Amino acid sequence: MTLALFFFAIPTHAETDSDSAKSELPKVRILTSMGAIELQLRPDVAPKTVENFLQYARDGYFDGTIFHRVIPGFMIQGGGFTGNMTRKETRSPIQNEASPTLPNLRGTVAMARTNAPDSATSQFFINVADNDFLNAGVRGAGYAVFARVMFGMGVVDTIANVKTARVRGMADVPVTPVLIESVTLMD
Repeated sequence: MTLALFFFAIPTHAETDSDSAKSELPKVRILTSMGAIELQLRPDVAPKTVENFLQYARDGYFDGTIFHRVIPGFMIQGGGFTGNMTRKETRSPIQNEASPTLPNLRGTVAMARTNAPDSATSQFFINVADNDFLNAGVRGAGYAVFARVMFGMGVVDTIANVKTARVRGMADVPVTPVLIESVTLMD
């Protein structure tokens, strides 16, 4: 619990203006067909992962993708498939920046990947529970946490509980697509 509070520390009033400016962390808004989710990104702890995510957002890559894997009590995953379950082409994979000090807690956002540690591209997931088994060192390299939900966890929970089925050989796909309309950087 202490790690989570430290990881997302809020600046105190005792900080100077320059300290506050340094502590400003980028925020993004994910607009979905079920509502908005706002994230605080952590380039100070996962710089390559955050830059990768922001580049996909700036390119409009996420617009029109879906949350294609939804498992209640676990996570919601999106950022790689269109509404008709067509996989989008991605850039090259990035280095895994998972760290034992950055746990996969409820409301954190991490990169999805294959069994290869350095295989993450565009897909991300939002933890709807504390998923300790995804942390670095528990079962291997872990999954890199790079953000947390600041607003819209109710939307995440609603998405996590939609009806799912097998679609095109994939399990846990929402029967009614949950669209990611846009991902934009907030001021």
